[in-house]
Amino acid sequence: MDALGVVFGLILLFGVGVLTLLLVAGVKAAKAVAAKVDQAEANARRTVENVALKAKSFAKPGAQGQLAAVRLALRDTLDSTRKVLQAGLPQDSQLADSLQLLARLDAHAAELDRELRMLEHESDTARVGAKLPELRERADRITHAAESMRWAAQDRLHRLAEDELSRLAEECEQEAGALRHWDTPAPAPAPASAAADAPADAAVAAPKGLSFGRQPSAEELLGLGKQRLRKEA
Repeated sequence: MDALGVVFGLILLFGVGVLTLLLVAGVKAAKAVAAKVDQAEANARRTVENVALKAKSFAKPGAQGQLAAVRLALRDTLDSTRKVLQAGLPQDSQLADSLQLLARLDAHAAELDRELRMLEHESDTARVGAKLPELRERADRITHAAESMRWAAQDRLHRLAEDELSRLAEECEQEAGALRHWDTPAPAPAPASAAADAPADAAVAAPKGLSFGRQPSAEELLGLGKQRLRKEA
């Protein structure tokens, strides 16, 4: 009975563990789905707001249209910079620091957007006209900072791609040379040794009628002597 109880206990513990894991996985999946849904809703709401701001910037004259144009330019610049940085992050991990700076800019932009939105409902046109230059100057500083990061990131990604392409082209040239191994020039022949050159020099210096490599006979020596005496006479 004790062994049977231990087996049942192990089975029960195993079942509880599996159930716990399933519950944890289900909760994580539900949170992931909820986060995606929230992100989709936020993107859709932001798209609708951007369309409305674009319509206001064209349809409403005066300060109201200018406020809408400032808000729209601010959003477009930050969104464009974010897309560039996120797209280049897999190739360049250093862009993570740029994304952190962009998040801080987003906070300032969100605060400025709230002020601009409140100013759209201001009935006093004189107050709107007085506040608009200051708010536009703040928006210009934020957009300039975001654009500087976007342009720098684009240049950096272009430079990284150029360097990678140069290295790849060099490796391809090396591989092509290895594949054409038969085009490699043959090694130059080794220079003749002094021992091989000696017989040729001796053959030139040897007297006519004598062959190199053997001692002359007495008759040959006498014949050479007679020839020399005839020349002297």
